[in-house]
Amino acid sequence: MQMQTLTLRGVPAARRAAPPPASSAHLAASGPCALRVPRRRRPRSLRASASLEQEVKEVAGSPAPSAGKSSQATRRDVRNIAIVAHVDHGKTTLVDSMLRQAKVFRDNQVVQERIMDSNDLERERGITILSKNTSITYKGTKINIIDTPGHSDFGGEVERVLNMVEGVLLVVDSVEGPMPQTRFVLKKALEFGHAVVVVVNKIDRPTTRPEFVVNSTFELFIELNATDEQCDFQTVYASGIKGKAGLSPENLADDLGPLFEAILRCIPEPRIEKDGALQMLVSNTEYDEHKGRIAIGRLHAGELQRGMEVKVCTPHDACRVGKVSELFVYQNFSRVPVESVSAGDICAVCGMNDIMIGETIADKITGTPLPTIKVEEPTVRMSFSINTSPFVGREGKYVTSRNLRDRLYRELERNLAMKVEDGETADTFLVSGRGTLHLTILIENMRREGYEFMIGPPKVINKTVDGKLLEPYEIAAVEVPEEYMGSVVELLGKRRGQMVNMEASGPEGTTLLKYKIPTRGLIGLRNAILTASRGRAILNTIFDSYGSWAGDLSSRDQGSLVAFEDGSTTSYALLNAQERGLLFVQPGQDVYKGQIVGIHQRPGDLAINVCKKKAATNVRSNKETTVVLDEPLSYSLDDCIEFIQEDELVEVTPSSIRMCKNPKISKKK
Repeated sequence: MQMQTLTLRGVPAARRAAPPPASSAHLAASGPCALRVPRRRRPRSLRASASLEQEVKEVAGSPAPSAGKSSQATRRDVRNIAIVAHVDHGKTTLVDSMLRQAKVFRDNQVVQERIMDSNDLERERGITILSKNTSITYKGTKINIIDTPGHSDFGGEVERVLNMVEGVLLVVDSVEGPMPQTRFVLKKALEFGHAVVVVVNKIDRPTTRPEFVVNSTFELFIELNATDEQCDFQTVYASGIKGKAGLSPENLADDLGPLFEAILRCIPEPRIEKDGALQMLVSNTEYDEHKGRIAIGRLHAGELQRGMEVKVCTPHDACRVGKVSELFVYQNFSRVPVESVSAGDICAVCGMNDIMIGETIADKITGTPLPTIKVEEPTVRMSFSINTSPFVGREGKYVTSRNLRDRLYRELERNLAMKVEDGETADTFLVSGRGTLHLTILIENMRREGYEFMIGPPKVINKTVDGKLLEPYEIAAVEVPEEYMGSVVELLGKRRGQMVNMEASGPEGTTLLKYKIPTRGLIGLRNAILTASRGRAILNTIFDSYGSWAGDLSSRDQGSLVAFEDGSTTSYALLNAQERGLLFVQPGQDVYKGQIVGIHQRPGDLAINVCKKKAATNVRSNKETTVVLDEPLSYSLDDCIEFIQEDELVEVTPSSIRMCKNPKISKKK
């Protein structure tokens, strides 16, 4: 027994025995994906010792691999990867360079920046909202690439697509290092057991600090209980915007060749059951006016053919029969029709208009469903109701509760991280999501489609466990210049935030503050921090856990200026009104009774008359009085949602965004 134990304890050591290659040329030709970091060894903690003992027991007590696994094979001509990172760390720009260098586009073709961000909202906001598929071919190997969102509110998109891949490219900024969303996406990738290639991006920045970034990433792997194999990650240094990569920050190649080589070497080949029963888990859906609903996923086993009859099922529901009318694979930057797809590849299937994300396309006779996709629960809820203002129907096309209900429930077909429930009345619906931005994107899309409705203030979703009230907490990371750190710390303290860490962030004189703060305290915090830091602070958040109720907190110290009557605003009335606070309206604008027209300079609301006209008398002056008005505040949809209080609503139409007092709550008062 002692001999067996000694032999088994030598297994992990043997796995690391090979020294790293001396040059990048040697690395490109080498087989295994070894750790390319200066000699850092994972500390042998109790957890590591326990896992080693477990490994000993498994090897000692288990026979050779079962016969079931022997039927599995690998596809050497395919790699499936997802590119994950924190927001604004350069994922989409890196994909642009990968597409260009793979000769996806013609030499004379005009290609816009961030080609993967095809949605209008994505281009306007400069963020990725929806995950998208593409593919390139490198040295005869097809690489399926999935570009994912970086914002924490769209984490459901990341969780959904990780079912389709065997490995991820973790993109980390060469100055900022791992950020809150980096932790979230890495945690999910490690839970799936995926291989990870770390890409230190933006290496051409003047304040880059690659050694700190790699060490911080390594520590993050250890914190997330990564295995020894996962901790031995390959590091590639890159400049996505210049299209260069290398295995050391000082020696970058003229192209992304080292990155492509790392993908082929370190990302495992898809394991498939080529002769097994057909199985494909639907991880995404799209809609085409001519083809109908398109199901996207990775084929786990068998072969899918055009015109084939299949079974659509889930582990808990009854199965139904469908037929594959059209079949596509991703080739370069487009979908290409094919007659059949083999296991291991990512494909798009048409012909089943009722198919949903999480369902399995299986063999009609012997197929069995795969486990459904699970995503984390939402943390924020908002109420959607029909528009009840006097201006209803002026600008929108869809204004009834039936239109609103159909649109909201249709959103659930694609957005797994969102939930919709019926409210207290027939014209009210409760919509839950990962955060205010998650819900704001839905609202913005609906207003562009012609919907007109009202939304209430965001509220956190609390839980009661063993008689104790729990609320969601998030980790807030704030990068702020040192001269404004005091006012930002004061703001976070007022909102029940607890400091977790404070460290210098680069040589630019900025400090990185990390706080654990209730989700309630984050509502309206972004604008307050920007005001306190004169627009120089950066706030990032990620859900942490549920904790004890933190107590009451105040989010807004100023009241609202409310219109006194219906009418059109005048310069004469606004001149007097602006002495009471900051205004949202300008002369000649239609308003109605109860509409919020400004911010009161003191606590509490104030009703004012902004439609009052100057009295016409027979007294003539030598010169007309010149009225000088302040520039009105221009609030976006996000600003309005963060601004409103419990008794206020946001009126959303295709052309306008207004705020008003909630008439139902006003009557109760």
